[in-house]
Amino acid sequence: MYYHVPALLDESIRGLNIRPDGIYVDATFGGGGHSMAILKRLRNGRLIAFDQDEDAMRNVPANKNLIFLNQNFRFLKNNLRHLGIEAIDGLIADLGVSFHQFDEPERGFTFRQDVTLDMRMNKKGNVTAASLLRTLDENAIAKLMYDYGELVNARKIARELVRARAVKPLTKVSDIISALGTMAPVRQENKFYARVFQALRIAVNHEIDYLKELLDQSLEMLKKDGRLVVITYHSLEDRIVKNFMKTGNFEGEEKKDFYGNIITPFLTISKKGIVPGERETEDNKRSRSARLRIAQKI
Repeated sequence: MYYHVPALLDESIRGLNIRPDGIYVDATFGGGGHSMAILKRLRNGRLIAFDQDEDAMRNVPANKNLIFLNQNFRFLKNNLRHLGIEAIDGLIADLGVSFHQFDEPERGFTFRQDVTLDMRMNKKGNVTAASLLRTLDENAIAKLMYDYGELVNARKIARELVRARAVKPLTKVSDIISALGTMAPVRQENKFYARVFQALRIAVNHEIDYLKELLDQSLEMLKKDGRLVVITYHSLEDRIVKNFMKTGNFEGEEKKDFYGNIITPFLTISKKGIVPGERETEDNKRSRSARLRIAQKI
């Protein structure tokens, strides 16, 4: 049973520009929605799908064109080389947390239920949100809240969390809400806690570092005219993907040739990014923050 309804499914599959005999990568298999759509368009082609969450394995279909790897996408290049694949025709990555991960309380991804602060996408990982809050010093907590949650009052947030943990370990959602309750802006509480939890989740799973590794490796593995398709869900991810597609680096530093043209390894197919339409956001409220970017290797 496929538990994840992919955002921007039709747009992202069109963006891959699938050839029936091509080799493609789904870097974030999840509920299998994107992979199934790709497989329907393959005849003699191959799809290599990655997902570090062992729960995703229950969604893997029996299909001769599919190879599923229960690994983080940061191991893309090594695994492709091990399979004898030197280049690919396209790669898709949907960077959102799946419905399943949000809806299983024991995973600890949501602030809407009083559950244990886990947030591991790979359940075999040693670091949880609770262990981060127990071991990081105030400066480190402030940095991840600012960098990953884009919270302007990150230092105050860190100070309150450290003060609270001195009284009682921060192990459940209610512990964070108790510590930060007076800081959440009126009528914007959900947005505030979403950013706090986003920062913790990104730190637990090294999401930004691993995204950069994936993008670098995708550039190396894509064939000429191969497509890179990425769906992001917050501005931090989107900025990294946008910069990389535009300039080939994560900072967006433009290097120009003698004639003033930007030197880049990609042709950007979706310059402003593609967002869901009104009908999709009504049917799938979780797609509202999705943004799709597509680039073609030059």
